[in-house]
Amino acid sequence: MKLDIYQLDSFTHKPFAGNPAAVCPLDDWLEDAVLQAIALENNLSETAFIVPGGAGDDFDYHLRWFTPAVEVEFCGHATLAAGKVVLDHLRPELDKVRFTARVGPLAVSRDGDRYLMDFPRQDSQVVDAPAGLAEALGATPDEVLEGGEGNYLCIFADADAVRALAPDFGALKALGYYGFIATAPGDEGDCDVVSRYFVPAYGIDEDPVTGSIHCMLAPYWGTRLGKSDLHARQISARGGDLWLTLQDQRVLITGDCVEVMRGTLRF
Repeated sequence: MKLDIYQLDSFTHKPFAGNPAAVCPLDDWLEDAVLQAIALENNLSETAFIVPGGAGDDFDYHLRWFTPAVEVEFCGHATLAAGKVVLDHLRPELDKVRFTARVGPLAVSRDGDRYLMDFPRQDSQVVDAPAGLAEALGATPDEVLEGGEGNYLCIFADADAVRALAPDFGALKALGYYGFIATAPGDEGDCDVVSRYFVPAYGIDEDPVTGSIHCMLAPYWGTRLGKSDLHARQISARGGDLWLTLQDQRVLITGDCVEVMRGTLRF
C-alpha cells in the first residue's frame, strides 16, 4: 500500500521550531492497529489521519490523532497541520475546512498568512494539588486547577519559574493523571501568557507547543487578566506562539504552520 504523508511544524513561521506533526490523508479508515503502527513509525508527538466526509455531511473530513503510544481525544497542533494540508493541497478552493472528531466539530480557516482554528472552550476548577505533584514538578504551584481531559493547570508566579522547571517525568507519570500544564503571566512587553506541557502518561515527556491546552488557558487567563484577546507562548525548547480570542463557548486560536517534508508511506 502507498499513502501520501506530510510533516509540518505548527505554531511557528520557520522550520525546525514549533511542534511537528504528520498528516496522512486516507480514502477510508484503516484498522486501528495500522494507524497506531504508522504513528509509532513516525515517532512524532501526533500523527493526524483524515478521511473525506460524504456528500450529505455537514463537515469536510473526519479527523483522528495518534501519539506513538495511543489515540488521543483532542490535538490542536496536528489539527492546524491537517488544516494546512487540506487548504494548500487537497482542497485549495476552500477558505475553511470543517472537521468532525471525538471532541466535536472543529474548523481551520485561512487568516492572511496564518491559520485560525475554532475550538471548544474548556473551563477549569480549583482543586487540591494531587499528592506528590510539587515533588514531581520540582516546584510548588501557587494554585492548581483541573479541566478537560484530566489535565491539571499549575499556576506559577512568573515566566522564570516555569522556565526553570525540571520535572521528574517518571514521578509525574506515576501520579496517574493525563497531563500537567505549567503556566504563568508572560514577560512584560513580550506576551500575555507562557506555558509548558508535560504528558508522560501518553509517551510525551514535554510537548513542544500544544493547541488544545489553550482551550483551558484562554478562559483562565482571559478572566484573570480581563482580556478576551491574548498572545500566548509555549516556552519549550522548540517554542511556539499562539494568538487566542476567548468567546462564550469557543476559543479561536491563530498560528503559523510550515511544511517541512512530503513523501510516500509504503507498507
